Amino acid sequence: MSQTLIAPSSIETVLAVEPEGQQEASAALQAISRGGPTLGGIPSYTSVEAQRHAMLEHMAGAFRVFARRGYDEGLAGHISLRDPEHPNAFWTNPFGRHFALLKAQDMILVNEAGEAIGGNNMYPVNAAGFLIHSALHKRRPDVNAACHMHSTYGRAWSVFGRRLDMITQDSATFFGDAQAVYDDFGGIVFKDEESEKLAQALGPKGKALILRNHGLLTVGRTVDEAAFLFTLMERCCQIQLLVEAAEANGTPKKLMSEEAAEYTFRASDPAVLYYEFQPELELEMELSGGAFSL
Repeated sequence: MSQTLIAPSSIETVLAVEPEGQQEASAALQAISRGGPTLGGIPSYTSVEAQRHAMLEHMAGAFRVFARRGYDEGLAGHISLRDPEHPNAFWTNPFGRHFALLKAQDMILVNEAGEAIGGNNMYPVNAAGFLIHSALHKRRPDVNAACHMHSTYGRAWSVFGRRLDMITQDSATFFGDAQAVYDDFGGIVFKDEESEKLAQALGPKGKALILRNHGLLTVGRTVDEAAFLFTLMERCCQIQLLVEAAEANGTPKKLMSEEAAEYTFRASDPAVLYYEFQPELELEMELSGGAFSL
Protein backbone atom coordinates (compact mmCIF):
# COMPACT_ATOMS: atom_id res chain seq x y z
CA MET A 1 0.00 0.00 0.00
CA SER A 2 1.40 3.38 -0.95
CA GLN A 3 2.05 5.96 1.74
CA THR A 4 1.84 9.72 1.69
CA LEU A 5 4.91 11.20 3.33
CA ILE A 6 4.47 14.48 5.18
CA ALA A 7 7.62 16.58 5.16
CA PRO A 8 8.39 18.29 8.50
CA SER A 9 7.92 21.74 6.99
CA SER A 10 5.01 21.12 4.62
CA ILE A 11 2.06 22.43 6.64
CA GLU A 12 1.09 26.08 7.03
CA THR A 13 -1.95 25.66 9.28
CA VAL A 14 -2.32 28.57 11.70
CA LEU A 15 -3.01 27.65 15.31
CA ALA A 16 -5.36 29.52 17.60
CA VAL A 17 -2.64 30.07 20.20
CA GLU A 18 -0.78 33.01 21.65
CA PRO A 19 1.48 35.01 19.30
CA GLU A 20 4.81 33.35 18.58
CA GLY A 21 7.21 33.86 21.44
CA GLN A 22 7.30 33.09 25.13
CA GLN A 23 4.18 32.27 27.06
CA GLU A 24 3.73 33.86 30.47
CA ALA A 25 6.15 32.49 33.02
CA SER A 26 4.82 29.89 35.43
CA ALA A 27 4.60 30.63 39.14
CA ALA A 28 7.52 28.25 39.70
CA LEU A 29 9.72 30.12 37.20
CA GLN A 30 8.81 33.42 38.80
CA ALA A 31 9.63 32.06 42.24
CA ILE A 32 13.15 30.93 41.29
CA SER A 33 14.06 34.07 39.31
CA ARG A 34 15.62 37.17 40.86
CA GLY A 35 17.58 40.23 39.81
CA GLY A 36 16.33 40.57 36.24
CA PRO A 37 13.60 39.54 33.83
CA THR A 38 11.91 36.23 34.58
CA LEU A 39 12.51 33.41 32.15
CA GLY A 40 9.51 33.10 29.84
CA GLY A 41 7.25 30.08 29.70
CA ILE A 42 7.38 27.31 27.12
CA PRO A 43 7.53 28.95 23.66
CA SER A 44 4.29 29.17 21.70
CA TYR A 45 3.92 29.26 17.91
CA THR A 46 1.58 30.79 15.36
CA SER A 47 1.75 27.85 12.95
CA VAL A 48 2.09 24.08 13.01
CA GLU A 49 5.06 24.40 10.69
CA ALA A 50 7.00 26.58 13.11
CA GLN A 51 6.11 24.39 16.08
CA ARG A 52 7.08 21.17 14.33
CA HIS A 53 10.31 22.76 13.13
CA ALA A 54 11.35 23.70 16.68
CA MET A 55 10.21 20.40 18.19
CA LEU A 56 12.23 18.29 15.77
CA GLU A 57 15.33 20.41 16.27
CA HIS A 58 15.09 20.04 20.03
CA MET A 59 14.47 16.30 19.61
CA ALA A 60 17.62 15.88 17.52
CA GLY A 61 19.54 18.01 20.00
CA ALA A 62 18.36 15.75 22.83
CA PHE A 63 19.78 12.72 21.04
CA ARG A 64 23.11 14.51 20.68
CA VAL A 65 23.12 15.33 24.38
CA PHE A 66 22.35 11.70 25.21
CA ALA A 67 25.22 10.54 22.98
CA ARG A 68 27.63 12.95 24.69
CA ARG A 69 26.53 11.56 28.06
CA GLY A 70 27.08 7.96 26.94
CA TYR A 71 23.49 6.74 26.85
CA ASP A 72 23.89 5.10 23.43
CA GLU A 73 24.14 1.30 23.42
CA GLY A 74 24.07 -0.46 20.06
CA LEU A 75 20.55 -0.32 18.62
CA ALA A 76 18.87 0.41 21.96
CA GLY A 77 17.19 3.66 22.96
CA HIS A 78 14.46 5.84 21.53
CA ILE A 79 12.60 9.12 21.95
CA SER A 80 9.05 9.74 20.76
CA LEU A 81 7.43 13.12 20.17
CA ARG A 82 3.74 13.60 19.46
CA ASP A 83 3.08 15.56 16.27
CA PRO A 84 1.45 18.97 16.93
CA GLU A 85 -1.11 18.53 14.14
CA HIS A 86 -1.69 14.77 14.16
CA PRO A 87 -2.06 13.80 17.85
CA ASN A 88 -2.39 10.10 17.05
CA ALA A 89 1.01 10.04 15.35
CA PHE A 90 4.46 10.58 16.79
CA TRP A 91 8.00 11.21 15.60
CA THR A 92 10.80 8.82 16.53
CA ASN A 93 14.40 8.12 15.60
CA PRO A 94 15.58 5.96 12.69
CA PHE A 95 16.61 2.47 13.80
CA GLY A 96 20.35 1.90 13.49
CA ARG A 97 21.54 5.52 13.32
CA HIS A 98 23.93 6.72 16.02
CA PHE A 99 22.46 9.38 18.30
CA ALA A 100 25.46 11.66 17.78
CA LEU A 101 24.74 11.88 14.04
CA LEU A 102 21.03 12.59 14.15
CA LYS A 103 19.51 15.70 12.61
CA ALA A 104 15.97 17.01 12.71
CA GLN A 105 15.28 15.76 9.17
CA ASP A 106 16.25 12.20 10.16
CA MET A 107 13.16 11.68 12.31
CA ILE A 108 10.28 9.43 11.21
CA LEU A 109 6.57 10.10 11.73
CA VAL A 110 4.60 6.93 12.48
CA ASN A 111 0.87 6.37 12.92
CA GLU A 112 -0.96 4.13 15.39
CA ALA A 113 -0.28 1.09 13.20
CA GLY A 114 3.46 1.75 13.17
CA GLU A 115 3.45 2.82 9.52
CA ALA A 116 5.76 5.61 8.38
CA ILE A 117 3.59 8.52 7.21
CA GLY A 118 6.12 11.34 7.24
CA GLY A 119 9.72 12.39 7.46
CA ASN A 120 12.64 10.07 6.75
CA ASN A 121 11.55 6.94 4.84
CA MET A 122 15.07 5.50 4.42
CA TYR A 123 15.15 3.67 7.77
CA PRO A 124 12.81 1.51 9.86
CA VAL A 125 11.88 2.29 13.47
CA ASN A 126 12.58 0.18 16.55
CA ALA A 127 9.67 -2.31 16.88
CA ALA A 128 9.89 -2.59 20.68
CA GLY A 129 10.27 1.17 20.94
CA PHE A 130 7.16 1.75 18.85
CA LEU A 131 5.07 -0.53 21.08
CA ILE A 132 6.28 1.11 24.30
CA HIS A 133 5.79 4.68 23.12
CA SER A 134 2.53 4.02 21.29
CA ALA A 135 0.93 2.65 24.46
CA LEU A 136 2.16 5.63 26.49
CA HIS A 137 0.85 8.22 24.05
CA LYS A 138 -2.54 6.50 23.84
CA ARG A 139 -2.98 6.23 27.60
CA ARG A 140 -1.61 9.68 28.49
CA PRO A 141 -2.87 12.55 26.27
CA ASP A 142 -0.79 14.94 28.40
CA VAL A 143 2.42 13.15 27.39
CA ASN A 144 3.89 14.67 24.24
CA ALA A 145 7.36 13.18 24.57
CA ALA A 146 8.95 10.07 26.07
CA CYS A 147 12.59 8.99 26.42
CA HIS A 148 13.86 5.47 27.01
CA MET A 149 17.57 4.63 27.07
CA HIS A 150 19.77 1.82 28.35
CA SER A 151 21.95 4.13 30.44
CA THR A 152 24.56 2.71 32.81
CA TYR A 153 23.34 3.83 36.23
CA GLY A 154 19.69 3.49 35.33
CA ARG A 155 20.22 -0.13 34.41
CA ALA A 156 22.25 -0.76 37.55
CA TRP A 157 19.61 0.75 39.85
CA SER A 158 16.77 -0.99 38.00
CA VAL A 159 17.88 -4.43 39.18
CA PHE A 160 16.65 -3.57 42.69
CA GLY A 161 13.10 -2.96 41.46
CA ARG A 162 12.88 0.02 43.85
CA ARG A 163 11.87 3.64 43.60
CA LEU A 164 14.50 6.29 44.20
CA ASP A 165 14.69 7.50 47.80
CA MET A 166 14.25 11.16 48.65
CA ILE A 167 17.92 11.70 49.51
CA THR A 168 18.75 14.87 47.56
CA GLN A 169 17.02 18.00 46.33
CA ASP A 170 17.17 16.62 42.80
CA SER A 171 15.57 13.31 43.71
CA ALA A 172 12.57 15.26 45.01
CA THR A 173 11.71 15.93 41.36
CA PHE A 174 10.50 12.33 41.41
CA PHE A 175 8.48 12.61 44.61
CA GLY A 176 5.31 10.62 45.13
CA ASP A 177 3.40 9.55 42.02
CA ALA A 178 6.00 11.19 39.77
CA GLN A 179 7.98 7.94 39.72
CA ALA A 180 6.93 4.32 39.47
CA VAL A 181 8.48 0.88 39.05
CA TYR A 182 7.60 -1.72 36.45
CA ASP A 183 8.47 -4.88 38.35
CA ASP A 184 7.53 -7.53 35.80
CA PHE A 185 10.35 -7.79 33.26
CA GLY A 186 9.35 -10.14 30.47
CA GLY A 187 12.15 -9.63 27.98
CA ILE A 188 12.22 -7.42 24.89
CA VAL A 189 8.83 -5.78 24.34
CA PHE A 190 7.31 -7.43 21.26
CA LYS A 191 3.71 -7.76 22.47
CA ASP A 192 0.96 -5.19 22.93
CA GLU A 193 0.11 -6.65 26.34
CA GLU A 194 3.62 -5.91 27.65
CA SER A 195 3.57 -2.32 26.41
CA GLU A 196 0.12 -1.79 27.92
CA LYS A 197 1.38 -3.01 31.29
CA LEU A 198 4.29 -0.58 31.08
CA ALA A 199 1.98 2.34 30.35
CA GLN A 200 -0.33 1.27 33.18
CA ALA A 201 2.60 1.07 35.61
CA LEU A 202 3.56 4.69 34.89
CA GLY A 203 0.12 5.77 36.06
CA PRO A 204 -1.88 8.94 35.33
CA LYS A 205 0.63 11.32 36.93
CA GLY A 206 3.95 9.56 36.46
CA LYS A 207 6.94 11.40 35.03
CA ALA A 208 9.42 8.54 35.28
CA LEU A 209 9.36 4.76 35.23
CA ILE A 210 12.05 2.38 36.46
CA LEU A 211 11.86 -0.79 34.35
CA ARG A 212 13.31 -3.63 36.44
CA ASN A 213 16.32 -5.32 34.78
CA HIS A 214 15.93 -2.93 31.87
CA GLY A 215 16.44 0.80 32.40
CA LEU A 216 14.64 4.12 32.72
CA LEU A 217 11.81 5.90 30.92
CA THR A 218 10.75 9.52 31.35
CA VAL A 219 7.91 11.57 29.86
CA GLY A 220 6.99 15.21 29.53
CA ARG A 221 4.89 17.88 27.93
CA THR A 222 7.90 18.77 25.77
CA VAL A 223 10.87 16.75 24.55
CA ASP A 224 13.00 19.15 26.59
CA GLU A 225 11.19 18.21 29.80
CA ALA A 226 11.35 14.47 29.11
CA ALA A 227 15.04 14.67 28.15
CA PHE A 228 16.03 16.71 31.21
CA LEU A 229 14.13 14.33 33.47
CA PHE A 230 16.06 11.43 31.94
CA THR A 231 19.44 13.06 32.51
CA LEU A 232 18.40 13.96 36.05
CA MET A 233 17.07 10.49 36.89
CA GLU A 234 20.20 8.84 35.52
CA ARG A 235 22.32 11.05 37.80
CA CYS A 236 20.00 10.38 40.74
CA CYS A 237 20.46 6.63 40.15
CA GLN A 238 24.23 7.12 40.21
CA ILE A 239 24.02 9.05 43.49
CA GLN A 240 21.65 6.50 45.02
CA LEU A 241 24.07 3.69 44.17
CA LEU A 242 26.92 5.61 45.82
CA VAL A 243 24.79 6.23 48.89
CA GLU A 244 23.74 2.57 49.06
CA ALA A 245 27.39 1.50 48.93
CA ALA A 246 28.30 3.91 51.73
CA GLU A 247 25.37 2.72 53.81
CA ALA A 248 26.43 -0.90 53.32
CA ASN A 249 29.76 0.06 54.88
CA GLY A 250 28.05 1.37 57.99
CA THR A 251 27.22 4.99 57.17
CA PRO A 252 23.48 5.52 57.72
CA LYS A 253 21.61 7.68 55.24
CA LYS A 254 19.10 10.33 56.20
CA LEU A 255 16.06 10.84 54.01
CA MET A 256 14.48 14.26 53.67
CA SER A 257 11.07 14.67 55.26
CA GLU A 258 7.98 14.05 53.16
CA GLU A 259 7.01 17.70 53.64
CA ALA A 260 10.38 18.93 52.37
CA ALA A 261 10.30 16.57 49.40
CA GLU A 262 6.79 17.63 48.44
CA TYR A 263 7.66 21.32 48.79
CA THR A 264 10.71 20.89 46.56
CA PHE A 265 8.72 18.86 44.04
CA ARG A 266 6.38 21.81 43.44
CA ALA A 267 9.19 23.71 41.70
CA SER A 268 9.45 21.07 38.97
CA ASP A 269 6.63 22.15 36.68
CA PRO A 270 6.82 21.67 32.88
CA ALA A 271 8.12 25.19 32.24
CA VAL A 272 10.94 24.89 34.76
CA LEU A 273 11.92 21.47 33.41
CA TYR A 274 11.84 22.83 29.85
CA TYR A 275 14.34 25.53 30.83
CA GLU A 276 16.49 23.11 32.81
CA PHE A 277 17.39 21.47 29.49
CA GLN A 278 18.20 24.63 27.54
CA PRO A 279 21.84 24.96 28.72
CA GLU A 280 22.55 21.46 27.38
CA LEU A 281 20.99 22.34 24.03
CA GLU A 282 22.93 25.58 23.89
CA LEU A 283 26.19 23.71 24.49
CA GLU A 284 25.29 21.12 21.86
CA MET A 285 24.51 23.88 19.37
CA GLU A 286 27.92 25.41 20.02
CA LEU A 287 29.81 22.10 19.86
CA SER A 288 28.11 20.92 16.65
CA GLY A 289 27.78 24.27 14.93
CA GLY A 290 24.04 23.67 14.76
CA ALA A 291 24.46 20.49 12.71
CA PHE A 292 21.34 18.88 14.21
CA SER A 293 18.95 21.67 13.20
CA LEU A 294 16.79 21.76 10.07
